[in-house]
Amino acid sequence: MEYISPGIEKLTGYPVAAFRDGDVTFGSVIHPDDRDKASRTVDQALHTGEPFQLTYRIVTAAGDIKWVWEQGAALVEEDGTAVAIQGFMADFTRVRKADLKVVEQATLLDKARDAIVVIDTDSRITYWNHGAERMYGWSAGEAEGKLLCELLYEDHDAFRTAYETTLDEGDWRGEQCQRRRDGSLAHTDSRWTLLGRGNGHSPAAARKIMSISTDISERKQHEDKIFRLAFYDPLTDLPNRANLLDHLRRALIGSARTGKFGALMFCDLDHFKTLNDTHGHDAGDMLLQAAARRLEHSVREADMVARIGGDEFVILIAPQDETRDAAAMQAETVAHKIVTAMAAPFKLADFSYAVSASIGMVVISGASDTVESALKQADSAMYQAKASGRNTFRFYDPEMQAALFARAELETGLQRALRNNEFVLYYQPQMDENNHVTGAEALLRWALPNGELRLPADFIHTAEETDLIVDIGIWVLRTACRQLAIWQRQPDTAHLTLSVNVSARQFVEPNLVAMTETILRQTGADPKGLKFELTESLVVTDFASTAQQMRALRKLGISFSLDDFGTGYSSLVCLRNLPIDQLKIDHSFMRGVLTDRNDAAIVRSIIALSGSLGLQVIAEGVETIGQRQFLSDAGCFAYQGYLYEQAISEEHFSRYARDMH
Repeated sequence: MEYISPGIEKLTGYPVAAFRDGDVTFGSVIHPDDRDKASRTVDQALHTGEPFQLTYRIVTAAGDIKWVWEQGAALVEEDGTAVAIQGFMADFTRVRKADLKVVEQATLLDKARDAIVVIDTDSRITYWNHGAERMYGWSAGEAEGKLLCELLYEDHDAFRTAYETTLDEGDWRGEQCQRRRDGSLAHTDSRWTLLGRGNGHSPAAARKIMSISTDISERKQHEDKIFRLAFYDPLTDLPNRANLLDHLRRALIGSARTGKFGALMFCDLDHFKTLNDTHGHDAGDMLLQAAARRLEHSVREADMVARIGGDEFVILIAPQDETRDAAAMQAETVAHKIVTAMAAPFKLADFSYAVSASIGMVVISGASDTVESALKQADSAMYQAKASGRNTFRFYDPEMQAALFARAELETGLQRALRNNEFVLYYQPQMDENNHVTGAEALLRWALPNGELRLPADFIHTAEETDLIVDIGIWVLRTACRQLAIWQRQPDTAHLTLSVNVSARQFVEPNLVAMTETILRQTGADPKGLKFELTESLVVTDFASTAQQMRALRKLGISFSLDDFGTGYSSLVCLRNLPIDQLKIDHSFMRGVLTDRNDAAIVRSIIALSGSLGLQVIAEGVETIGQRQFLSDAGCFAYQGYLYEQAISEEHFSRYARDMH
């Protein structure tokens, strides 16, 4: 070795003299694993005369391992012979360790499941790990150099918020919605960090921004599903009760702050249960879904339509009006739209079905109303709409509250009456042209514990709005059949028939035929003496189902009378195709039959129609000799009314029937 600088001692730990005197060779200092590589590189340089660069490890005098970077070249004589190597060495350990750390860190970043992306101050991607490739679908080669905001973001405002916040504050964290290569959306939980700053906070002074994003799409789907289950009706996809209550509470808070007025509307589909009973719950569900869509199209975008259960919907009219009157007008406009929207029949599977709606409304103000009071008042108004004939709307009337309390008490009383056997049947005689009793109509009475006798007009409407009418109807039928059987066992009353009023709600019961057959068998009554009185509205509402029930009951021997004929909208098709035996002229026509030409003409037409169709005809409400004579002259020879007798107890009726036999 011709020359070696003093720096060799700092690098290897051996003094210069050790190398000069031959005590230590530089080849022996090189790490055994790197000696062959170093020797080959130097030999190649001697043979080719080319310069070289080389990194390798050495073992110092203290036994430490260092990395050395060597650069050199061969010294060549004039004849081209390489005679020596000259060059210099440097301690490369710190640089090498840094490189290894970078490589290790890069490997770890690539192995991370999260998407790690680095962008420069122009938003161009400078690093894109394997996690980003998996999450978004683009390879590193495809993504690097692209603008992050254009590659991943449909909402550039979301990107700008994160970007500017990171530059201003050093970091940002939040949830974002980012676009994948296939067009689908990834929901991410992202953390952005500013990697180094210059002498300021401007984009030019910042070096890099690193974002680490975790894919939370599956979690968001589960959260959305849980949210939908908690706050939306699964059948109609409308907000549910919990959602409505939250929005109503917020609306009232906002109203209290702004002083503006809104409205709350209860919407109930009229006679919805009849559809379920006659066509099944699938048809009912289809109707609810279709009704929900019509309701949504009847309100403004700011308003809410919710389903709170069954066939009950609630509309929240957002508090946007300056006065109570303006809010009432807006609610009325919506109510008109709803009534009109519901007027068109609904197409359900293979049939159409018409339904109407009863709507209750109350103007709401955060200054005076609470969630509870608003709901109660709108519900009260809805019942007022039903009491007004349905298919209409009503505003809340404070007097309705008292009526609702009375209704609740009445319902409780009816339940008690069934338990305690407080109902009784009275019987109004039916007469022929010879003033002989041919039968009776069974009429319900409620004998209260205080001795008061209440007529059906006082309670039957409430019973019809609940399932109580079914239980009451069963009691009436069983009691009537028991009485009919008693009459049939006695010679002087065996010929009598007994008419029983059957409600629309009772008639659509699936087990009506089987229940009637059981009652007939248990009481021993001959069904040939039993007559069911049906209303016109029942016959027309669901013709096919009604006809099927009537035919099945006819097979048992029961006959049918069409009650209140002429007051509804029966068609000749119904009369021709249903097994009806008798038409009953309503008492409303009888009151004016002697003084009103129209009433007289209607009564004559009914009598003539029944004769041409081969049906019996009976008039109710006959109170004078003149009315009876009119009927007789027109060809009606069956009568019922106060001219003969009012509805009387069974004991009085049996005596009357024997006297008039």
